[in-house]
Amino acid sequence: MRRVLATAAAVALFAAAQPAAAEGELHLYNWGDYTNPALLEKFTTETGIKVTLDDYDSNETMLAKVRAGNSGYDVVFPTDYALKIMIEEGLLAESRPDQMANFKNIDPQWVDVPFDPGRHYSVPWQWGTTAFAVDTAVYKGDINTLALMFDPPPELQGKINMQPSPDEVFNAALRYMGKELCNKDPETLKAMYEMLVKAKPYWRTIDYGMIDTMVAGDTALSQGWNGAAYRARLQRPTIAYAYPKEGYSVWMDNATILKDAPNMENAKAFLNFLMVPENAALISDYAKYANGIKGSEAFMPAEFAAAPEITPPAGTPPGTFVPVCPPEVVEKYNQLWTNLLK
Repeated sequence: MRRVLATAAAVALFAAAQPAAAEGELHLYNWGDYTNPALLEKFTTETGIKVTLDDYDSNETMLAKVRAGNSGYDVVFPTDYALKIMIEEGLLAESRPDQMANFKNIDPQWVDVPFDPGRHYSVPWQWGTTAFAVDTAVYKGDINTLALMFDPPPELQGKINMQPSPDEVFNAALRYMGKELCNKDPETLKAMYEMLVKAKPYWRTIDYGMIDTMVAGDTALSQGWNGAAYRARLQRPTIAYAYPKEGYSVWMDNATILKDAPNMENAKAFLNFLMVPENAALISDYAKYANGIKGSEAFMPAEFAAAPEITPPAGTPPGTFVPVCPPEVVEKYNQLWTNLLK
């Protein structure tokens, strides 16, 4: 999804190469292509703790593994909504990052977050937004409106890529309609579905592959993440990331410790390590997303910290975290999505 890294096997080989005197182990389970090997190397150098890393492709894959028990992992990296679920289900250790030495480095805006108020369970890993990018060489009008996806102008018709995610597509549609998210009103959902059916012929693809298709010019608008839009712009300078006036999603992935972590103290040391600005900069430099740690910008290229995709321009309306929808709403959304894809 929002990722670019060394393989788990490579990291495991690195861990195996450490001195026998290493002080214990640490087992990470993170999104694929999302962890800077240099970060893990630095942690081992400073602590003597050997690190191994496995990866997953979705919050749901990670949750299934953890719920089964005895995963053997110490630290996992759930997105905001999944973190809230894991706290409610008692899957995480209350590791109290707010009492750790480096907690002072967390940007205040990321302390009292709705999914972990006060940070009793988690520390920020990376955060970003979900909206869309537009090739301004193809469309020269105002890009900051969701109308471009659902009622596109002629220049964009047939050149649009949407994410293969009912949540992201439906959230954007409901925002465009001025309706609440996690909506279960039958009339609202009927109107939303009809709007999407009407818009679908203008979509070229429904795929996560935002960067390659935009850089190649196969699509001129792609729904996706800000970090991907940034990487696409570096290859095709006419690409611009939108902040729709109707609203957009904010997400944050977080480092957390499992309740049954085999190496609890080593895991706590890792969370404290992540809150050092220089270390957080290594995270962002690899996958190209902001990290939520004050002072980390000083250790990153200036052009990255100042990029409009990473730091929203002044006057940009704030985005919102997506709520966890009730099971009955999720079921209805899945039904609508299945029908839409037929």
